[in-house]
Amino acid sequence: MNKKQKITVRPVRENDRTAWDELYRGYAAFYKVAQSNEMRDTVWSWLHDASAVSEGLVAETGNGKLIGLTHFRPFARPLTATTGGFLDDLFVSPDARGQGVADALIESVRAIASKRGWSIVRWITAEDNYRGRGVYDRVALKTSWITYDIKM
Repeated sequence: MNKKQKITVRPVRENDRTAWDELYRGYAAFYKVAQSNEMRDTVWSWLHDASAVSEGLVAETGNGKLIGLTHFRPFARPLTATTGGFLDDLFVSPDARGQGVADALIESVRAIASKRGWSIVRWITAEDNYRGRGVYDRVALKTSWITYDIKM
């Protein structure tokens, strides 16, 4: 991708499915998560269901090629009696990294959060995601919280 090429961030559309699928497969592979077509079908359905909480944005080049995606949703913050935004997924195509795509996606989620009155945008990443963390350290505050999971 040309470094001076314009990046547009917009909501995911029905006709983005093939390109979104390729990006989301890349995201799952990055985190070494086995993912089936049915799993991607489920996530895709959430992104197009007005009653579901998950929303999606994509980044595209001037020629319409999708080069990044993010999924986000609101979450309740009872201790502060506010609603926050949780950025679930963020992925940039390897050939578009270092071009400001992640920054544009994060800024778009931040702008949505601001418009909706959310008190915070939060996300997690892998400890060894050094490239991503380079961006995150620039645009957000690393917290001291430790995450726990109960597997079901």
